[in-house]
Amino acid sequence: MKAIKIFGIILAAYIGLVLVFESLLGYFQPADPNGTLVIRTTGADGSTNDRVLSRIDEGDQLYIASNHWFRDWYHDTLARPDVQVTYKGEVLNYLAIPVDDAEFKRLDTKYSRGPVFTTLMGFAPRYILKMEPR
Repeated sequence: MKAIKIFGIILAAYIGLVLVFESLLGYFQPADPNGTLVIRTTGADGSTNDRVLSRIDEGDQLYIASNHWFRDWYHDTLARPDVQVTYKGEVLNYLAIPVDDAEFKRLDTKYSRGPVFTTLMGFAPRYILKMEPR
């Protein structure tokens, strides 16, 4: 019984750490207009939402990744894939396309999040979208 309590305390502490890390990451996300990528998505109710994201440049191809548990923008983008991306002050229109399994594995391996970052994010699943210019 004591082991179960200890495990429960450790699990609760870890979940708390993940929630704090994810919240602080969202709050302190960089807002540098010269290097931050911002995606504007449209919700089911027609409202627009801006999210700061990391970009993956693979040659001339732009990808963006969902690396966290909190990712409404990802589901909004799948439902309405026409998005706007702002990068270095330039606003461009894109069609967001989910990548296939082979492309995902290649990009996920090449642009790994690393074990520490993955642990701090609570082992959140990762999704990658290919951005096709409109």
